[in-house]
This record gives sequence, structure tokens and C-alpha cells, in this order.
Amino acid sequence: MITVITSTADNISAPFDKRFGRAEWFCFYDSEKDMVSFQKNEFSNVSNGAGVRVAELMVEKGVKKIISGDFGPKAKEILKKFSIQMVVADKKRVEEIIELIK
Repeated sequence: MITVITSTADNISAPFDKRFGRAEWFCFYDSEKDMVSFQKNEFSNVSNGAGVRVAELMVEKGVKKIISGDFGPKAKEILKKFSIQMVVADKKRVEEIIELIK
């Protein structure tokens, strides 16, 4: 299963990013392979619609769970439609979140 954790940088020691649509980076954690990869958020600086665009990206990537701090209403609607679980987390480092979901 692929889980995405919003991150402030492209490494597991980075602090978790509370923003979904405007997160700087996405950490993709594949629990079946126990592998981590990062992708820069190309929508973090768009003037509007960042959350919707990111939600659509998550659908395309086959993500099943997203751990973030805040999901906008339009992004929530898309994620719910595609049965992607949304988890709101406290501020932690990415590696701490990965350890909790292993």
C-alpha cells in the first residue's frame, strides 16, 4: 500500500508539513516493499487550486492513504470519492510517522 506523508524536504529526517496542497515535498512510503521516495510538489506555489491538483495527482499515483495536517474541502471531496484515507497528524518528523505506520 502506498502512503503519502507531506514533508518540508526530501529526506525522512525532515519535519512533517502540515499543509496538503502547498506542502513542499511528498514522501511516498510503499509498505509492501518498505521503500521510500520523494517528489517535489509542483503545485505548491500556484495561485489557486493547489489542493485539487495534488488530490488528482494522488489518485493518478495510486495512493491509498495520506498523512497531512490540513485538507481543504475540495481536496477532501476528491480524496473521499476515490476512497483515499486522510489522516490528520501532529507535527513530527517524517521518519517518526513512517515508524508509526509500519
